[in-house]
Amino acid sequence: MESRSKTHRVLGFFFLWIGVQAQMKIPPETVQQWASIFSSQLRDLSTKYSGSLLLQKKLKDVEPIVKMVDVDGGDLVKDYADQIERMLGSKMKSVKRLAESAEDADLYHDFNASLEFDYYNSMLINTADEDGNFVELGGEFPLEDNEHFDKMPVNTQQSAIQVPTNVYNKDPDILNAIYNSEALNDVFVGNFQKDPTLTWQYFGSSTGFFRIYPGIKWTPDTNGVAAFDCRNRNWYIQAATSPKDIVVMVDISGSMKGLKMTIAKHTINTILDTLGENDFVNVIAYTDYVRYVEPCFKGTLVQADLDNREHFKMLVDELHVKGEAKIKNAMKESFKILNEARVNGQGSMCNQAIMLITDGAMEDFRSVFEEFNWPDRRVRVFTYLIGREMTFAQNTKWIACNNKGYYTHVSTLADVQENVMEYLHVLSRPMVINHDHDIIWTEAYMDTVLPKTKELFNTKAQSLLLMTSVAMPVFSKKKETLSHGILLGVVGTDVPLTEVMKLAPRYTLGAHGYAFLITNNGYILAHPDLRPLYKDGKKLKPKPNYNSVDLSEVEWEDADETLRTAMVRGETGSHSLNVRASVESGRRPLYLVNEYFYTNIDDTPFSFGMVLTRGHGKLMFVGNVSVEEGLHDLTSPDLSIASEWTYCETDIDPAHRKYTQLQAAVRYLLGKEPDLECDELLLQQTLFDAVVTAPMEAYWNAIVLDDRVEPGVETAFLGTRAGLMRIMRYAGVETRVAKKFLTPVDKDNLFTVDHFPLWYRLAAENPPGSFFYYPVNDKGVKFVVATTSVTVSAQGKTAMAGAVGLQMSLDLLEKTFWAITKQASDTDCSNIEGLCPLSCESDDLRCLLVDNHGFILLSKERKEVGRFLGELDGSVMSTLIKMGMYKKVSLFDYQAMCKNSHHHASGARTLLGPFYVAAAIARWIFSNALMFLLDLNLCGLWHSDYFVDAKAGYHTTHKQKKVEALVPCETAYPGFTYDTSIKEANSIIKCGRCQKMFVVQQVPDTNLLLAVTEANCDCSRQYGPIPLEPKEIKYIATVKCNRMKSQKVRRRPESCHAYHPKENAKDCGGACSISLSIKLFSASLLLSGSLLRMT
Repeated sequence: MESRSKTHRVLGFFFLWIGVQAQMKIPPETVQQWASIFSSQLRDLSTKYSGSLLLQKKLKDVEPIVKMVDVDGGDLVKDYADQIERMLGSKMKSVKRLAESAEDADLYHDFNASLEFDYYNSMLINTADEDGNFVELGGEFPLEDNEHFDKMPVNTQQSAIQVPTNVYNKDPDILNAIYNSEALNDVFVGNFQKDPTLTWQYFGSSTGFFRIYPGIKWTPDTNGVAAFDCRNRNWYIQAATSPKDIVVMVDISGSMKGLKMTIAKHTINTILDTLGENDFVNVIAYTDYVRYVEPCFKGTLVQADLDNREHFKMLVDELHVKGEAKIKNAMKESFKILNEARVNGQGSMCNQAIMLITDGAMEDFRSVFEEFNWPDRRVRVFTYLIGREMTFAQNTKWIACNNKGYYTHVSTLADVQENVMEYLHVLSRPMVINHDHDIIWTEAYMDTVLPKTKELFNTKAQSLLLMTSVAMPVFSKKKETLSHGILLGVVGTDVPLTEVMKLAPRYTLGAHGYAFLITNNGYILAHPDLRPLYKDGKKLKPKPNYNSVDLSEVEWEDADETLRTAMVRGETGSHSLNVRASVESGRRPLYLVNEYFYTNIDDTPFSFGMVLTRGHGKLMFVGNVSVEEGLHDLTSPDLSIASEWTYCETDIDPAHRKYTQLQAAVRYLLGKEPDLECDELLLQQTLFDAVVTAPMEAYWNAIVLDDRVEPGVETAFLGTRAGLMRIMRYAGVETRVAKKFLTPVDKDNLFTVDHFPLWYRLAAENPPGSFFYYPVNDKGVKFVVATTSVTVSAQGKTAMAGAVGLQMSLDLLEKTFWAITKQASDTDCSNIEGLCPLSCESDDLRCLLVDNHGFILLSKERKEVGRFLGELDGSVMSTLIKMGMYKKVSLFDYQAMCKNSHHHASGARTLLGPFYVAAAIARWIFSNALMFLLDLNLCGLWHSDYFVDAKAGYHTTHKQKKVEALVPCETAYPGFTYDTSIKEANSIIKCGRCQKMFVVQQVPDTNLLLAVTEANCDCSRQYGPIPLEPKEIKYIATVKCNRMKSQKVRRRPESCHAYHPKENAKDCGGACSISLSIKLFSASLLLSGSLLRMT
């Protein structure tokens, strides 16, 4: 009986608890009242300290004197394209002058084998020995920090020479070529005087040295060597050759094991590095059967962009040797691929070549060549004989010489670079003989070689790091060597893409507008949404595919690629798209209607596009005030202008580089610098904005002087379309929570060359006069920003004039919020159905302030501020989505980086005694030192299988290491927007044994929602969180394959040089010779033999 009684009591308490839970009701009218009161107080606070009503009144006062202007995108895009053409044209003229000078210098110079000539070696300049004397080739070379060259120490009166460590810096060929190129010094200086916006100018010699102006001190890499070889750079390779189709054939038979296979893989990778986005490639591995390293690419050629090249390298690294070599079938397959591409109008439609990498060719290939290549010999065949054995050298050479190719013998890893480069010189022959000086422009790239580049990664916007190069080949004009087609090198100059994009000023494009450039292949040169860097741990690194991002991957709403196709074809026109844009690192989706305008840039492979947002983006106003009146207000201490914009061009005259944009503008307007080139319209609008916003300074100061500033009100600010900003700091830096807000490091909230401030863009999409509130979490420092737009109306049209706002601490907002959201104990509850008095301080309630994208602005738990509601309470967010209060927006990122787990295992020996390893490493160190002394790149004389084994043994462990590398991928992620037509919502969520009631009420005249929910009902089992984290888009094998090999619309380069009747094809390679110290060579052999006996 007693047991039964206890059971009844427990059941009674349980049902009572259920009843209490079911009966708990949050009165919607109470929440509505709170939201109304909070709205009123929040509006009063924001308008008072921001001064928004005063600014709107001042703009209303000037409406009679302003003129509305419709921004004509069609005219604007042509105007900007013309300016870009003139700018790039001046760079091309500079390069032409360099090429002419270099060719003339060579024409009148006779080779002198005993030439002695001292030059400034950039690795050695200003270097003294132990006695304080300058080392050889390292004399005194004055260097001064230069603003134009990123504050690097440079010499603008002299160029310097960089020689790779593996090239002998006193070789007669090198000395003669350097002596010749001395003539370029005066041209470098003259070019810079004619066009002070020029950056680096250079000459890359076919012998390997690199002459750079202005002269710099070259910084060796982490290993203390100068690994940089100008002949590997895209600008050199593209200028030296026409577009090409390449099929690489690699022998993976059993005889290629060990060091041979290592050399073969390195050879393939080096060939791949010589290809660019205008080239096409495939790689075939063969034994007694033919195997495509990427089966997806069977029978076709794919574009040799960075993505595909890296993909091939990864697959080549996994090749293993086995079986017997049968070349004939692989050779037939290679010819078929190239022939099919030519017949179907695919690939480059220019040069075609097969690269044969093998340790021997025993078969008779005459029948293959007779069937596929003779007599026209449209396909060149280059052969690379791998290893020390020379038994099949004649066969391998015969293949190359009878197919207009080149034969090389690659016996060590150090041989690879020089021997691969030979094919470029062969392909350049028709162009050289014909003296066709084609000017080429490279794809976008990031120069990681020059000093300070890694510092720039952390201090500049990502889009500011990219550049393009314009280059031109330099030929020998000597008649006696004409048929040999001798390429002397390539001259070029770099063009920072940020300087090009500055020619399309931000103020004309509006809050969400932007300009962009693409190549003839549809790849992005410049775009504000291009993100070339990613974070690997704490370091910023370039993404593997950063310069092969297609326009369709950024403008992904262009689903049928109408915009992309028109631009790639070089057309002029316009196109409209409804787009899902996003701000604040993709967290906040926006629906925009973008108007795209585009045209080609003549004499370049580029197309220029710009975007105007329909509505405020296509309408601006122009005001006019006297210079005297404007200057008075322009020099106010609270005023600044966009430092990255070009109000006046300060880079033309070196004397002007010391001025900030504001200083330059003021001096120009005062008549002190009449030679400055300034944007008159932008200055006119800036002066007008300075006058109209001037009363704000007095207003803000009056609040401070009256000592009426509420604690927690920290900063008031405003910004105009002209890039003008005014800032009032209500709180000192020592008491401010948001110490970085609106400082130079706070790029997101400033006018930059890439974008308008975040608060400006958010205000632009919010009703004028209504404040937009959003939380900020800056590395744990949390605060709130309020922003609203101000407008001007004239001639029946309304344009956005700017944005004004307030930054405040969470303490201030919390103090106001918690005071409002509680009812006094003596509240009259007679007419209220539900809990009364109601208080957000109660442990039974959870009260949140959430913005229109679902991010929490206020919570009892500070750690929840800035987080997405769906991550913390999936039950309430899911219900609001079902009720239509929030709508999900699907967003995509085609530039993402995802984790890719894979295993690395070495195919080399896994068991090596410690003494063996030590001896092998010692032998490797000595042999490498000897290689440099003997200038190994000329011919391989030092051979060692132990060289590779030592390194492998030193780095290999018995366990495989799991490496989580980040690789390019595509991701999808959700965003959420509030439907403003739904003002309130309430419901009961059934969660198993409990029920959760919630009430959500819009805070009037804001973008905020007040949410009150039960705190004690856990619904996490029934409703999981709604994460915002992106998820990788995974494709099934067939879809992935089709995407990889699909050929998008592209525009081929106009010129092609694949054939010339006067070409001397007999120069097709052969054995090399080298002279060396007998004593040194004998010593090396003696030590090598000793180490072999020891191991």
